[in-house]
Amino acid sequence: KGVIHYTVGQRRGLEIGGQAEPLYVVGIDAAAREVRVGPRRMLAVTGARVIETNRIGPLPAEPLTAKVRSLSKPVPVRVEGPLGADASVTLRFENPEYGVAPGQAAVIYAGERVVGGGWIAETDGASIGA
Repeated sequence: KGVIHYTVGQRRGLEIGGQAEPLYVVGIDAAAREVRVGPRRMLAVTGARVIETNRIGPLPAEPLTAKVRSLSKPVPVRVEGPLGADASVTLRFENPEYGVAPGQAAVIYAGERVVGGGWIAETDGASIGA
């Protein structure tokens, strides 16, 4: 199989057995044709740089949340930087998030209202114990 058949956070279909704990895809380097695997804790991120952002109306003072995976619920975030006009911002997650990867969309909410979003360009790993 080629790297195109894998996604960060994937657990099934790796065909790697005999490990003490389940393994997940924790990184993909398409240029090197590498799929990196590791334990779930290696998927934890505390922040994400989001590019090509847009904003829908003013940002409210109320707490913001973001959804970074299609099947996940929005989680509390802090937005660092000006959102919109194709600017780059950093999302800081209140708690580590798992399986967040470059190329994914980030949608930012105020309550149930979408206030903006963009594309994840890179992530900041969390230090989760071994």
